[in-house]
Amino acid sequence: MATEIVIAQTTIDSEHRAAELARGAVEARLAACAHVDAPLTAAYRWKGAVETATEWRVSYKTTRTRLPALTAWVTREHAYDVPEWIVLPVEAGSPAYLTWITEETAPE
Repeated sequence: MATEIVIAQTTIDSEHRAAELARGAVEARLAACAHVDAPLTAAYRWKGAVETATEWRVSYKTTRTRLPALTAWVTREHAYDVPEWIVLPVEAGSPAYLTWITEETAPE
């Protein structure tokens, strides 16, 4: 059974920007936490050409309730024309951790 918690992910082309996207969302209580993964190599098609780039993935832990606001915030703050935005349901987890996410994303 799925929970109210989701993991939303994006990628960005600099570690500094990834850290800003992670910290900003947590400061705004749009995510309880955000992880920035080590650099990865992305291969993708863009405007008719195959590109390769180094990117950092940002994974946000948030609730379905806060997801629309997080989506709008990342869209506004992101530097890409078409940023990756993928949302994964959390099927199960530690009750204490899932409660913490809900509490930390509640608007003040």
